[in-house]
Amino acid sequence: MVNTNEIVPGDILHLRAGDIIPADCRIVESNELHVNESSLTGESYPAEKMPGIADEDAPLAKTLNCLWQGTNVVSGTGTAVAVYTGNDTVFGKIAASLSDTHETAFERGIKQFGYFLLQITAALTLIIFAINIYFHKPLLDSLLFSLALAVGMAPELLPAIMTVAMSSGAARMMKKKVIVKKLSSIFNFGEVRILCSDKTGTITEGTVVAKDFVNVYGQPDDQVRLFAFLNASMQKGFTNPVDQAICALNVDDRGYTKLGEIPYDFIRKRLSVLVDFEGKATIISKGALANILQVCEFVHSQTGDLKQLDEKMRSDINDRFESLSKEGYRVLGIASKQFGGDKMSREDETEMTFMGYLLLEDPLKESSISSIKRLGEMQVQFKIITGDNRYAAAHIAQKLGISQPQILTGDQLNQMSPEALLNRALKTDVFSEIEPHQKVRIVKAFQAAKQVVAYIGDGINDVAAINAADAGISTSNAVDAAKQAADFVLLEKDLSVLADGIQEGRKSFVNSMKYIFITTGATFGNMFSVAAASLLLPFLPMLPKQILLTNFITDLPALAIASDNVDQQQLASPGRWNMRLIRNFMIVFGLHSSLFDFLTFYALYFHFRLTGAAFRTGWFLESVITELLILLVIRTKVSFFKSKPGNLLLVITVIALILAVYLPWSPAAFALGLTGIEGQQVLVLLGILAAYMITADWLKVWFFRFNKA
Repeated sequence: MVNTNEIVPGDILHLRAGDIIPADCRIVESNELHVNESSLTGESYPAEKMPGIADEDAPLAKTLNCLWQGTNVVSGTGTAVAVYTGNDTVFGKIAASLSDTHETAFERGIKQFGYFLLQITAALTLIIFAINIYFHKPLLDSLLFSLALAVGMAPELLPAIMTVAMSSGAARMMKKKVIVKKLSSIFNFGEVRILCSDKTGTITEGTVVAKDFVNVYGQPDDQVRLFAFLNASMQKGFTNPVDQAICALNVDDRGYTKLGEIPYDFIRKRLSVLVDFEGKATIISKGALANILQVCEFVHSQTGDLKQLDEKMRSDINDRFESLSKEGYRVLGIASKQFGGDKMSREDETEMTFMGYLLLEDPLKESSISSIKRLGEMQVQFKIITGDNRYAAAHIAQKLGISQPQILTGDQLNQMSPEALLNRALKTDVFSEIEPHQKVRIVKAFQAAKQVVAYIGDGINDVAAINAADAGISTSNAVDAAKQAADFVLLEKDLSVLADGIQEGRKSFVNSMKYIFITTGATFGNMFSVAAASLLLPFLPMLPKQILLTNFITDLPALAIASDNVDQQQLASPGRWNMRLIRNFMIVFGLHSSLFDFLTFYALYFHFRLTGAAFRTGWFLESVITELLILLVIRTKVSFFKSKPGNLLLVITVIALILAVYLPWSPAAFALGLTGIEGQQVLVLLGILAAYMITADWLKVWFFRFNKA
């Protein structure tokens, strides 16, 4: 016995049941060696292992002469030579992929928005400062005014609002049985357009179930069922999922006793037991169909008579085997033979009667069909990525409601260029016989097609893909490496939980985008108006401290955006960063806001002949109140009176309105450069504000009708 860390290439390893394989190895000798490779291949059934030569391009599941680090021996013994250790193993390369960091869709979007706003703010600030200097206005006042404008344009609350939105989303998702490991990934969840999932344990139960027992003609047969049960329950070899599934059946085997057994081996690929019933001995063999058929000479006719097994009948049996396999079943053969003694040997497995087929399956979860239908209604495309063969994968897809699934196999994928895969991937429903490294390639192909991708998996073979996806998802019973790589961990391995999580992610995304639109719309309009007025008036239209106060008061309700109600219409499809939409929104609503600012400017300066503190107070009230009211308008894409805002948002907005109206008459008014205004001026401002709300609401409905997100 040596420490695993001390194993190097060239070491000879002696393995037995229960051992975890410490390196990638080549088998030298084996004796009924079965290995659980589900963490790497996703295959539920133990893999048979033996010495030999495999094709260089063979997938992991078909390299019967190799053992992989991290898998474990289920039964038998073997001798192998270590070839790769540490980071050079398949396991090590997958683990190394965790160090790769990928910029997610939301991170790209927020970076683009930051650069866009920086350019607008810098340009506006420098131009205003230069023009003020050109017109010989005081240098210090011009500098402070320009800096205040820059601060007013900056979305300084964006990090706080994002954090609150993410934290609120994480709390809601926890109630939906989704643990959030990386807060920033919540927004990616809301943008997901393609969900890639493995098959075993996510769509299916991840367990082997004996579905049916049929005779040679494909009809259910109780005798086949009984003999399969006797074979599985009486064998004393290694425990395996197939025999466990058969033994779970309720079968009456009273009166049958075991006389002997020939264990399963790799050469015969059969398991035989000798049973006695009322003094008559019978050999029952179960195993791979080809190996069972090899020792059969007879078959029962449809009338029950025994007849010779001719070539046509053998061909029909193989055709039915292929047909059943295409339906997604794992098919075994069963044969029997009357025996004259009480001891048997391998030589007695001859001239047997072929009885029928044992059909095994990994059944769908009850919630899978409804969950995938719900994902479809949410406009999330569902893609199956599995290591299983194309027939089993196609059968599962059809049971999920995909009538004619488009299938791409691992062999076909290897022959494709990145450009060809980019075109083919979006049209493909099922990726079958896929290797771990190919899963990453598929995810990146979707991302290259400008799609936001989520990937859910629980094995070592899924780690690289989970890490590469915009939203990596694992489950509570997954291997540690998969949970480490994931952004989200599902407490229930169920797609219905995932759909709930995506819904919560969309809520967080939508609420965060509300602040983005407000910042780029009303704030930009007000700051542009103040900047323009400063060039036309003989005095500053608003003092720097008033600009900052406006910014402070209007940002208060934004803190409650994270808890705001979200219209179902906005949750119907994935969110998406669209800088063109944001830019158009800024121009349209910025100009609209500026129009009413200039209307206010005209009323205060030319109609009422106000200057200094009186003018600034009127514009301060109009600027603050319009920004507070526009929040209630922009928070929904329908008319604002048809959508109820969240209670907290409404309360804080009302408090901010009261504060803004109170300040000009408060004891702090003089220090803030504000003063009370007359009743006639108040009425004019109220009229402007009412017109602003009505036109802004109409403009918003029109804008989102012709500018899709």
